[in-house]
Amino acid sequence: MNTSKLGGKSVIARIEMNTEEASFGQVTAAIFEAGGDIVAIDVIQTSSHTTIRDVTITVIDTVDIDIITERIRTLPGVRLQHLSDRTFLLHLGGKIETKLKAPIQNRDDLSRVYTPDVARVCMAIHEEPRKAFTLTVKRNTVAVISDGSAVLGLGNIGPYAAMPVMEGKSMLFKQLADVDSFPICLDTQDTEGIIAAIKAIAPAFGGINLEDISSPRCFEIEQRLREELDIPVFHDDQHGTAVVLYAALINALKVVGKSVEDLKVVVCGIGAAGIACSKILLSAGVKNIIGVDRIGALTADQTYDNPMWQWYANHTNPDRLSGTLQEVIQGADVFIGLSAGGILKREHVQTMAERPIVFAMANPVPEILPEEAEDIVGVIATGRSDYPNQINNVLCFPGIFRGALDCRASAINEEMKLAAAEAIASAVSDKERSRHYIIPSVFNQQVVSGIRDLVIRAAIRTGVARRIPREYR
Repeated sequence: MNTSKLGGKSVIARIEMNTEEASFGQVTAAIFEAGGDIVAIDVIQTSSHTTIRDVTITVIDTVDIDIITERIRTLPGVRLQHLSDRTFLLHLGGKIETKLKAPIQNRDDLSRVYTPDVARVCMAIHEEPRKAFTLTVKRNTVAVISDGSAVLGLGNIGPYAAMPVMEGKSMLFKQLADVDSFPICLDTQDTEGIIAAIKAIAPAFGGINLEDISSPRCFEIEQRLREELDIPVFHDDQHGTAVVLYAALINALKVVGKSVEDLKVVVCGIGAAGIACSKILLSAGVKNIIGVDRIGALTADQTYDNPMWQWYANHTNPDRLSGTLQEVIQGADVFIGLSAGGILKREHVQTMAERPIVFAMANPVPEILPEEAEDIVGVIATGRSDYPNQINNVLCFPGIFRGALDCRASAINEEMKLAAAEAIASAVSDKERSRHYIIPSVFNQQVVSGIRDLVIRAAIRTGVARRIPREYR
């Protein structure tokens, strides 16, 4: 067995074979020749002339699945009854469910949870609305909301197709931080419609996680909701990316021996994530950031139709550099890529400062592959899990909402984001830190608790905490 493929995609092929016309050896040979590895064989049914078996096959690419099924179908005496993709099987009926915290076992239970006794709880909240945080699911529940207009790697696929991603996010909230959440995909891409819908459902939730909403609409939607709601509103594509990126930078700077104040940073791709990453770096003390998009470097010498680009140009690039990525990257200490695969070349990296830091986060293909520049950089990171130093939003959003909910924060502010980044960075000890390990695993148990602690402290310090947990009094 070729174990190198075991981390790939997996399917189960149910194969019916006429034993007088074909042998199972022919089937296995066809699968191997088409690029598949057989990891399990289960006999489902046999008779004197036929046998039905479930064959579990792993492949590297989904294209290999099509090739394998075509090869099986061409074999005489062999019929492919069914092909089950294990990923699809995992999604059957959705990936989350609701469960009762207490069972309803008799009429007394029924009266207390529903009618008539529930009326006393309703009136208590009516008289004092803030009690909704203690007497309803609002206390621990986040809405994961998208319009499906900018799903990572897929684009504008709409609300129905975006739902599996939002369900997955809800799973991560629960498993990593014990935050209850529910995926909500809105069947509108109208800015005012989205804002109105979220405001209308907000009473049930303690926080709003916006996801996969296209730029520039996402900026106005988040800003308006932050102003008009009294619960945290967090656009994870912007701020989750920014928090984890800054955490990675904290440790990368320790590896290469540079300080934040002295950096020249080039950010390539000035969309939602690029702007958020730049804002957190400015808050952290970086003084020289140059943003580059398809038109070249953004500079205050120019006027832009995109209002966010204009804001960006007015707040960055103090030396008003102009030109292409190749021109402005010369002498840069840090490259941050949130753009497109393959646009950063080895020769560009060679013109950067000594021991440069390269964060090539385009997915699925980074701006430059690590193997193309590993020998000439101080540290390199990507957004992919198959390379060291994955910059992944999953490290941020469970813990930052855990902290915000536990102190009933009215917002997630910049100080709380910086605190979350510090917590993530500190999960990598001085002894562990190296050029190949600047960011912890998403399964590191210290991450969520560390973020929660520093986020609560930041919320209390900045006056947005409406409840002080007992351990902080």
